[in-house]
Amino acid sequence: MNRRNALGLLLAGGAAIQTTWAFGKNSEASKIDKKKILKTLRLTNDYFVKKWPDTGKSIVTNRERPSNIWTRGVYYEGLMALYTVDKQQSYIDYAISWGENHKWGLRNGIKTRNADDQCCGQTYIDLYLMDKKPERIRDIKACIDLMVNSEQKDDWSWIDTLQMAMPVFTQLAIIYNDDRYYEKMFDLYNHTKTIHGGNGLFNPKEGLWWRDKDFVPPYKTPGGKNCYWSRGNGWIVAALVRVLDIMPKNAPHRDEYEKMLLTMLEALLPWQRKDGYWNVSLTDETDFGGKEVTGTSLFIYGMAWAIRKGLVKSSKYEPAITKAWNAMVSECVHDNGFLGFVQGTGKEPKDGQPVTYDSMPDFEDFGLGCFLLAGVEIYKMK
Repeated sequence: MNRRNALGLLLAGGAAIQTTWAFGKNSEASKIDKKKILKTLRLTNDYFVKKWPDTGKSIVTNRERPSNIWTRGVYYEGLMALYTVDKQQSYIDYAISWGENHKWGLRNGIKTRNADDQCCGQTYIDLYLMDKKPERIRDIKACIDLMVNSEQKDDWSWIDTLQMAMPVFTQLAIIYNDDRYYEKMFDLYNHTKTIHGGNGLFNPKEGLWWRDKDFVPPYKTPGGKNCYWSRGNGWIVAALVRVLDIMPKNAPHRDEYEKMLLTMLEALLPWQRKDGYWNVSLTDETDFGGKEVTGTSLFIYGMAWAIRKGLVKSSKYEPAITKAWNAMVSECVHDNGFLGFVQGTGKEPKDGQPVTYDSMPDFEDFGLGCFLLAGVEIYKMK
C-alpha cells in the first residue's frame, strides 16, 4: 500500500471493528483497525532502531551531544508506551541498552537543575519498576532530591520543561510515598504558570501558553496575534497526561492539572486546520502555517487519553482525533517508516523550517516519540 495515499485507519477493540464517527454536520464511516495502527507504529519505530542500532552513539548535528538528552528521552517515552500494547522484549532490551550505555546517568550529572537533562529519568524509572536494580534510579532520584531540598522554584522558565520533568517528580512521589515531590513539582509548575515572564506563561483568556518570556505581550506574530507555539503547548498537554495517568486520585494538586488539561483541550479544538493538523503558530496561519506532526500528535494524544478516562465527550473530540491521525498516517509516513512534516528543535514557528514531507529535522527522535505516544493512546481507545 502506498502510504502517502492510503487512508490512515484508527483502531479500537481486540480485532478490527467498525464504527461511524461524526465529522461536523456530515457523517462518514471510518474503519477502526488495531492491526493497521500497530503496523504503522512498528514501521516508524523499526526505521529508527535500524538507523540507531548503537544506543550509546552520540548525536551529531551542529555539534556533538550525548544520546541521553531530552530529544532521545522523548523517543523512549514513546517506545515504552508502545511496549504497553505490543509486548516485544526487543523494545525493553533497546531501552535498557540505552540506560546502561549512559550508566543510568544524566547529561550534566546529578547537580543539574535543567529539566532537559532529567527527561531520560522517565524511562530509567520505568525500567527500574520492571527490575528494581538500584543503579537505574540512583542518579535521577539524587538529582530531583537536590531540587526538592532547595528553595529555588524558578527553574522551569520555558514550557517544554513541564513535559521533561513533571512525570519524574510524580513517579518518585509514588515510589517513595513522599508528597514533597508533589509539592515541589507544583511550586515549579505554578511559578511557570503565574510568575515567569511577568504574569506567568499561561494566558487564561485564551487557554494557551506562551513558550517563554520572549513571547509574552507585547510580542505578536506577523499577523498581529499572540504567539502560541504548537509543540510548546503540546508539551504541556503531554506533561499533564503523563502526570495524571500515573498519580493517584487523591494526589496533591491533581485537580489543578486535570482542570488545566481540559481547559487546553477546549481551547485547542477550534484551532485545528481543515486538513486535520494544527499550525506551528496556533492562532496565525500566516506564521509558517502548514502541516506539522509533533504538535498535532501531542494534542490528539491528550484528547484520546481524556476520552479513554471519561473526562471529555467522545462525540466532541473523536472527529478531531480521526482527522488528524488519518492525515498523518496517509501524508507523513514514508514507505520506510521515516516521518515527514516534523519541525526540528527550536522555540518558535520559524525554527526548523521548512517543514515538508521530505525535510529531515535536526533530530528525528523526539518527533517519533510524539507520534508513538499519540498512536498508542488512540490504540487504547474503545
